[in-house]
Amino acid sequence: MSDLIGLSAIRQVHIFEREILSEAGAEASRPSRHVVAAAIFKNPYAGQGAASTDDLARLAALSVEVGALLTDRALSRFTQTERPRAYGKAVLVGTQGESEHGAALIHPRLGLAMRTGLGAGPALIPGNAKVGSAGSTIDLIFGGADDAWDYDAMDGISLSVPGAPAPDEFVLFVGFGTVRVNARVRGASADQVANVVAEIRSSRK
Repeated sequence: MSDLIGLSAIRQVHIFEREILSEAGAEASRPSRHVVAAAIFKNPYAGQGAASTDDLARLAALSVEVGALLTDRALSRFTQTERPRAYGKAVLVGTQGESEHGAALIHPRLGLAMRTGLGAGPALIPGNAKVGSAGSTIDLIFGGADDAWDYDAMDGISLSVPGAPAPDEFVLFVGFGTVRVNARVRGASADQVANVVAEIRSSRK
């Protein structure tokens, strides 16, 4: 499989860094830093119609290989005092591919590479995939790595790569971050939401 769609298929690697120093006239109360690493590489199943189960499994396996590279690149941009507590993933599929190609890259196994690199991460990793032409924009959503209910970690960033993806390519994005700038919103806890959902379901019976 590595001969067909291994790391040698990568055409470019990009790093996006965002450090927010102030917002709405107020200085950042603590570091708000997000780093996303992206790889552009060939889609070996572009233009072949609906992918088979085996094709999707190969793409899922590839995501771990590429994801480990991107995770290392992104995490290397953080200092010891800026340990990430948020993560997210996204993929743009060129127009000769299908959305399920993207789903295979970000949903089944990519999280293994991200959690291994971070050394944490029981929480579900937010993911976003779409088919698009070169230069398309996609939003990568960040969620808490250790706690999906970590409101301060919830954030997002819009990303695009000029000239990519080509119709037979992917752009895979892996991101890590600290906290939303000047985060101060307090939401419901997981238990509170579970109780509300239980009440709603009970009222429908």
